[in-house]
Amino acid sequence: MSKFFKGTMILLIAGFITRILGFINRIVIARMIGAEGVGLYMMAYPTFILVVTLTQLGLPVAISKRVAEAEAVGDVQKVKKILAISLLVTCTLSFLFTPLLLFTAPLIAELFFTDKRTMYPLMAIAPVIPIIAFSSVIRGYFQGKLNMKPAAISQILEQSIRILLILLLTKYFLPYGVHMAAAGVMIATIGGEFVSLVYLMTMFKIKKAFPLRKKFFQLKQGKDILRELLRIALPTTGSRMIGSVSWFLEPIVVTQSLALAGITASIATKQYGALTGFAMPLLFLPSFITVALSTALIPSISEAISLKQYPIVEKRLQQAIKITIVTGALPIAILYVLAEPIMLFMYRSESGIPFIQLMAPFFIFQYLQLPLSSALQALDMARQAMINSLIGAGVKLITIFILASRPDFGINGVAIGIVVGFILVTFLHYATVIKIVPLTFYARFYGIILLITYVTSRFGTMMLHRLNEQPFIWTIAIVSIWMTILYTILLFLFRIIDKHSIQKMRAFLSPKNH
Repeated sequence: MSKFFKGTMILLIAGFITRILGFINRIVIARMIGAEGVGLYMMAYPTFILVVTLTQLGLPVAISKRVAEAEAVGDVQKVKKILAISLLVTCTLSFLFTPLLLFTAPLIAELFFTDKRTMYPLMAIAPVIPIIAFSSVIRGYFQGKLNMKPAAISQILEQSIRILLILLLTKYFLPYGVHMAAAGVMIATIGGEFVSLVYLMTMFKIKKAFPLRKKFFQLKQGKDILRELLRIALPTTGSRMIGSVSWFLEPIVVTQSLALAGITASIATKQYGALTGFAMPLLFLPSFITVALSTALIPSISEAISLKQYPIVEKRLQQAIKITIVTGALPIAILYVLAEPIMLFMYRSESGIPFIQLMAPFFIFQYLQLPLSSALQALDMARQAMINSLIGAGVKLITIFILASRPDFGINGVAIGIVVGFILVTFLHYATVIKIVPLTFYARFYGIILLITYVTSRFGTMMLHRLNEQPFIWTIAIVSIWMTILYTILLFLFRIIDKHSIQKMRAFLSPKNH
């Protein structure tokens, strides 16, 4: 079994488990602190992600790529230097930004948000930044060596511990107010990340990678290695910074726009919580497949380029795109059809239903964005990806402001703006990739998938109407199973999947192709 295939499968399994745990996490949060608490949590979270992006400096992606290249030619000393320099840089930055977030949290809450209670979750999350910074470097190292198991298991551990702590902390903090309960959710994140880091460091020591002693960081020619890392890291950071700044600005633009539309701060917080805390996590659930593919794609393409195996680059990317579409279309159809019973069963709320039905048909573009972005980073085109992200972020925020400030659109304008943004970025990424890698556009394939998805959705809608008196869990299970069966049968009938294609995939993924 090839390293790429093995690594992808590990990430797929771990990603699925992590997403399921993540949903348990979301359900626990929603039921314990309500839409208003989720809104406070989701308003503070983008600020935290912005600080993490600044701290990581795009190094995890750069580490993965450079370690893969060094491993391909057997340069063990270079791998050691990459890791040492990365740890020094991220740890230094983390100890700079952690107190900065801690002390500026009250000012950020007062100046930028209509709800000042966001100060409490912001202050609670600050201590996790050094932990994430350190663990992200170790994850990047293992991914560069195409060893996805430590990163995968660490994610499962992190989510499991977080759920346990959320149950304990939200129950303890809730009597002090919903804002304190939201802070408790953030504190639970710290515990989960800490356990994840302990596991990664234990695996690092067991694998006997390098002894982390004082001499480990005393390296010559460090500037050259740092320059190589920053050549990828800085554009990647720029791209992620655009996304993080956009996400940071999003709740600010949303709350201010909704205020112009005559919506109070408390209602705006609840509506934003329903959109970003209830609906969007459901829509992002199927992306664990593309996240796994995209994570494995960077070192795989980097290794192929370093060995001048250019046909493999095109094959890997085409494979990732087709798998993304085939595996993403079905869950989108299921979520669209079953939006109401799923929301009522999971969150005991109807508030996220219109958002799912509005956004679901377009979310396949969000899934496609991940492998395309990874391909650009592996092709040393992170700068172009950054420019694409900048354009998409600007269009998204402008669209949100124009639509959400109108009473006839309100919070739906936010959903439309988000959709417009990620569709634009996906098309820009695709246009950039095909300038370097000649990707054939299989019109028949895309047309058939669209037809199969439509037929499956219509079938699911008819079944839903017949089962409308059944308990939610039975309705969800029965309709999902039958939609999956029909979708799979149609894939075989239209020869999207057949014996020949399976044999080709096995041959493609076999070690001889490496």
